[in-house]
Amino acid sequence: MTCAVESIVRRATLLGAAAIAITAAATPAAAQASAVASHKATADRIIDAALADTTGFIRLAELVDTHGHRLSGSASLETAIDWLAAKLKADGLDNVHTEPVMVPHWVRGAESAELIQPRRMKLAMLGLGGSVGTPRGGITAPVVVLGSFDEMNRRAAELKGKIVLFDVPFTSYGETVQYRSRGPSAVAKLGAVAMLLRAVGPFSISSPHTGGLRYDTTVKKIPAAAITTEVSAMLRRLQARGLPVRVKLVMNAQMLADAPSRNVIAEVRGREKPDEVVVVGGHIDSWDVGQGAMDDGGGVVAAWEVLRLMKRLGITPRRTIRLVAWTNEENGLRGGIGYARAHASELGKHVLAIESDGGVFTPAGFRIAASDSSMAIATEIAKLLARINAGTLIRGEDSPDADITPLVNAGITGMGLDVGESKYFWYHHTDGDTIDKLSSREFTLCVATMAVMAYVAAELPEGMPRRVVPGAR
Repeated sequence: MTCAVESIVRRATLLGAAAIAITAAATPAAAQASAVASHKATADRIIDAALADTTGFIRLAELVDTHGHRLSGSASLETAIDWLAAKLKADGLDNVHTEPVMVPHWVRGAESAELIQPRRMKLAMLGLGGSVGTPRGGITAPVVVLGSFDEMNRRAAELKGKIVLFDVPFTSYGETVQYRSRGPSAVAKLGAVAMLLRAVGPFSISSPHTGGLRYDTTVKKIPAAAITTEVSAMLRRLQARGLPVRVKLVMNAQMLADAPSRNVIAEVRGREKPDEVVVVGGHIDSWDVGQGAMDDGGGVVAAWEVLRLMKRLGITPRRTIRLVAWTNEENGLRGGIGYARAHASELGKHVLAIESDGGVFTPAGFRIAASDSSMAIATEIAKLLARINAGTLIRGEDSPDADITPLVNAGITGMGLDVGESKYFWYHHTDGDTIDKLSSREFTLCVATMAVMAYVAAELPEGMPRRVVPGAR
């Protein structure tokens, strides 16, 4: 999930107080409801087949075990893309190809952090994605521990020449991640020489979380890294006792020239309206830690399973269902932007875009950005998911996931798979994002949920009416 903070900030906004929980209360015209209900038998068949098939989970394990983490610009990302394209062709899917995208190429390099005073201690750390490196030999400086941007402003005079640590407890991702994205430039303006960040997550077993930052181009760039919740709290206690706290930070991170990568495309071509498209997808890239199993190997393989399931069951919907495995969601969104540009002439015939980028845990339904009429249709389709308790829709104005944002901004109905409360942020952007955290049963429930929604939306006589977006074509 994204270096580009927008992805999860949008998700958090949709799940916050401004979101409107929609269950099955809304009722569209009787004919519309009847048209959806007529697909119940096929929907049940899809659900039963999805839940009985572990092929996708086995393939997810193969992806992450064989290729590991897949940061943009890395060889492992490109070999994973090759593997995926070959598998899609072997499955006999239609129009399998890749589409070129240039992506950022940030390299972490060797890095370390050490507490120097009041005692010596090696600190677990992860440089933040996109961070600059330290000078040769590192930076050794006193640490000032802060709990908020407000405290930063009150203590601004103390920060020159210091390493600033934001020890901010996790509330929600949308709120807490602001310290990761905006913090480095905010403290650099006040003369800080580096920034440390308490891991952005609700639980820790000495696990720092990486993720992207956003530098203000008008301010000097300073190195930034995450440390663990446990150490962050300890440094706050040491400061409160009046003890001197000094840390040495060494980071050899660097940003290289943009590198070539690719989105991966495959389809089940529609039988009557093949030029009208329902997109399902996830992002193939990940951060350079763990295996990227939750974020977002599981999402992209679950979307792949939607198409494979249709092929296996001999189901050819009225419209085309298209898999998109986006590249570079985490630190640039180039895949999502590139797809929208490459397909600009056909966006008018995209009827729905579904992304899974929140982990493949037990699905509750979808987060959705839709017109009133599309919301009514989606509510009827969601009733077909009641048997697996995945029929809840949460409506918001902004895109529910990052890669489909350009499509949603063009007026296309957008959905993000909602897995409700989970342990996703325990492992998000950490070395703990590995296949053992996932369940084959929960994965197949995600496949079933997306497959039913995609199939019925692709099959209905009329498409999902578009949203009115100012400036959209």
